Amino acid sequence: MVKLEGVFPVLVTPMLNQQEIDWDGFRNNIEHFVTEGVAGIAINGSTGEFVSLTKEERFKAVEVAVEQVNGRIPLLVGTAAETTADAIEYTQQAEKAGADAALLINSYYAHPKEDEIYAHFKAVAESVKFPIMIYNNPFTTGVDISTETILRVGRDVENITHIKESSGGIGKARDIARQGEGFIEVFCGSEDLAIESFLVGATGWISVSGNIVPGLVTEMYNHIQAGELDEAWKLYDKLLPLCEYLEGSGKYVQITKRAMELKGLAGGPCRLPRLPLNAEEDAKLKELMADLGVLKIQEVG
Repeated sequence: MVKLEGVFPVLVTPMLNQQEIDWDGFRNNIEHFVTEGVAGIAINGSTGEFVSLTKEERFKAVEVAVEQVNGRIPLLVGTAAETTADAIEYTQQAEKAGADAALLINSYYAHPKEDEIYAHFKAVAESVKFPIMIYNNPFTTGVDISTETILRVGRDVENITHIKESSGGIGKARDIARQGEGFIEVFCGSEDLAIESFLVGATGWISVSGNIVPGLVTEMYNHIQAGELDEAWKLYDKLLPLCEYLEGSGKYVQITKRAMELKGLAGGPCRLPRLPLNAEEDAKLKELMADLGVLKIQEVG
C-alpha cells in the first residue's frame, strides 16, 4: 500500500461552462500540482463538486487523473455516495482504474446512527483491497462520528488506514491519533487547524488552500517535519486569513475556482445552484492572494 502523508490539495473540477468539464484544464491543473511538489492530490471531493457530477463524469475524472499522475504522487479519490451500494461501486471503480486510495464519508442525508456508519464503512472497505480514508464532517452530514466508532472500525477493518477529521475539535484529532496509533492515522480536514492537528499527531492535511498556495503549504509541512516550528508558524500566520475566508465564506468551491483562474489555471464556473463570487467577495480574494504573493498588487482591483 502507498504511504499517505503530507499535504494533499483537494482539487476543483474545472469547467468550460456550467455543463462541460474542462478535461484539458483538469490535466494541466494536475500537472501543476505535481510540478509544485505536493505530497499527493485528492479529487472528486466536496471541492471537486462531486455531488454535481454524473456517475460517468466521476468515473472519467478518476481515469484522467490516474493517467496524468502516472504514479508520481499518491492519488486519493472521493467515493462518497448516499447509499452503501453506490459507494461500493465508486470505490471499486477507483481501485480498478489505478487510484491509490479512497476517501469515504458516511451518508450525508440520512443522518445515520453509529452502528449504521460502522456497517457502511466496513462494507465499502471490505469490497476493495486498497487503503480507505474515512471522513468525519458533521457540518456536511449532520453527524459527528464518535471517537469510539472511528477507532472500532479502524481496528476491525484492515484497509481502513486513515481518517480525515473535520469536526473542528482538536481534542478528537488528538484522541484518535493517540488511541489509534498503529492502525489508523489522522489527516486534518479543517483549514484553520492544520498546525494544531500536526502537533497532536496528525500525519497529513487534505487542504483546500493547497490549491491556491501549494508551495507554501508544502513548505510549512516540511518545517513541521524538521521540527522548525517557528518557521512553520510564520507561514501559517500568513496563510490563516485565506483559510478563515475559505472556512467561513460558505463559498469555498467558488473561491477556489476563481483563485485558480487568477493564477492562470483552469477553474471556470460552478454548476448551479452555486453562483459566482460577487464583486466584494472577488476583491477580498484578490487582496488575500496579493498578501500571499500569488497575485501582483497591480492585478488587484
